[in-house]
Amino acid sequence: MTPIPLRGNKKAWLFSGLSGGTALVLAAGLVLAGGTEASAAAGCQVGYTVNQWDTGFTANVSVTNLGVPITAGWTLEWDFAGNQQVQQGWSATIGQAGKHVTAKSPSWAPRLETSGTAGFGFNGSFTGANPAPSSFTLNGVACNGGTPPTTTPTTPTIPTTPTTPTTPTTPTTTPTTPPPAGTHVGNPFDGAKGYVNPDWSGEVAAAAAAKGGALGTQMAKVGNTSTAVWLDRIAAIEGSATARGLRGHLDAALAQQSGSTPVVAEFVIYDLPNRDCAALASNGELTVAQDGLAKYKSQYVDPIAAVLADPKYAGLRIVTVVEPDSLPNLITNASMAKCAEAQSSGAYVQGVQYALNKLHAISNVYTYVDIAHSAWLGWDSNLGPAVNLITQTIKGTTAGVRSVDGFISDTANYTPITEPNLPDSNLQVGGQPLRSAKIYQWNPYFSEAAFGTAMYNAFVAAGMPSDIGMLIDTSRNGWGGAGRPTGASGSTVDTYADSGRIDRRLHRGNWCNQSGAGLGARPQVSPMPHFDAYVWIKPPVESDGASKQIPNDEGKGFDPMCDPAFHGGDQANGGNLTGALPDSPLSGKWFQAQFEQLVQNAYPAIS
Repeated sequence: MTPIPLRGNKKAWLFSGLSGGTALVLAAGLVLAGGTEASAAAGCQVGYTVNQWDTGFTANVSVTNLGVPITAGWTLEWDFAGNQQVQQGWSATIGQAGKHVTAKSPSWAPRLETSGTAGFGFNGSFTGANPAPSSFTLNGVACNGGTPPTTTPTTPTIPTTPTTPTTPTTPTTTPTTPPPAGTHVGNPFDGAKGYVNPDWSGEVAAAAAAKGGALGTQMAKVGNTSTAVWLDRIAAIEGSATARGLRGHLDAALAQQSGSTPVVAEFVIYDLPNRDCAALASNGELTVAQDGLAKYKSQYVDPIAAVLADPKYAGLRIVTVVEPDSLPNLITNASMAKCAEAQSSGAYVQGVQYALNKLHAISNVYTYVDIAHSAWLGWDSNLGPAVNLITQTIKGTTAGVRSVDGFISDTANYTPITEPNLPDSNLQVGGQPLRSAKIYQWNPYFSEAAFGTAMYNAFVAAGMPSDIGMLIDTSRNGWGGAGRPTGASGSTVDTYADSGRIDRRLHRGNWCNQSGAGLGARPQVSPMPHFDAYVWIKPPVESDGASKQIPNDEGKGFDPMCDPAFHGGDQANGGNLTGALPDSPLSGKWFQAQFEQLVQNAYPAIS
């Protein structure tokens, strides 16, 4: 995730787009174009919303076809009324000549049915005013534009001053009569017990026995925690003599089921072509240029869906985390070559849609789409476009908004659930809001609970059902240990923030094997409103990436952000050291030193 900083999953890039001391101002201008009933039948309706700051803006556009079906591609055209310039777009091919702009349908989505809607967006710059376009044409037919509304429509509320979430509570009651096996329930974690991966648990037990002493005892206790299984390459589906495959895990989950209590097993769907396009440490085996999308569908998603649909496993609740880092990269990193290729080919959007179509069709499978984390998408200039792109992608599936059960943030990242000493990002310190501190760069979301709540509200405002559930990966965001702050003080925003933040990274853009991190909250059901669970998606013994180049056959490269001696760039991590632990192995491999540190720094502590 960079041009603009980095991200999360096994990384956590950052995207600011702000100069120091510049706050984003959210503005909206919606153009609804339509004429009489007769003329509207051959026209269209356009929604145009703008989020602007200083001399830059992000526009999200939706076009609804009110005429006959369009099958061979659509082109939406308009003229800017001011001095606006398109810089970067997504989900359409956008060109500009003078003030005239054309947006053409992507090659992978040429159709626009009657009453069908397509969405796309772009980043732009402007001088002077930034008025919304007053008229549009769709394939040369006027949208009968008239004039914009005299009142500005209400923009979906995204809180800029997050509040501290209520204290997590565990439900005190469980349904006395569980639903029949295979029933798709509202929250798959409710009334279920988590699958404990016996391979992972066995490795933890062996490491704990070898370590011995008090630390070994603590390590052993962690081995009984439910963690996700990463299906990060085609070979992982079948497994091998040394690694259990998908069926092996499902069979083990069945063996852990007892009585009427179902087992919930979590799997990460993670093999898109050009995977992790803005990083190197977790690059994958498939590429767009080598027919990766077709292989992803036929050799990866189809076999997974076939196994999950086996009636033998109907009694399990199977949770899938769909493609970490993919769609967020299209928002913040489309200028990078591999990301641009993923965008122009439609590989990410089509791949996610295909996976959702296949997985949602299985009644006991639950889908949660990755939404990065607060230190990546927290700025308004990222959050709004991300919600639009992800929502439009989901709406393009066979089941539409019902093809997903919710969203997950902080996957394999380190951002804490809350910052208890810094609950108000607008707190004035030395005459400046706390969010202007260098560590936050005007990002109003310091924590995942606040970010997840804002994303939930924005998704619902964008048309997602209100019963969607949020997840947070808490496997490594505890930040405990002796150095955990208990308060905040200081006369400047920087000293105040640095004294009180429990996230002890040198910069929030650091993502690889972070020194000082600890295990976070244990998996927990319904910890707060709209959140289905805290989960451990990243098994906390697995490396984020290698600290040096290691040859491998998994497509994984060396990323200098995993080298503790490397200074990043201004956009990546403010030019700080990476904060990575030394001598780390390839991503996904056992990393003993990190595991020991995570256990020692766990918050809540292992008791």
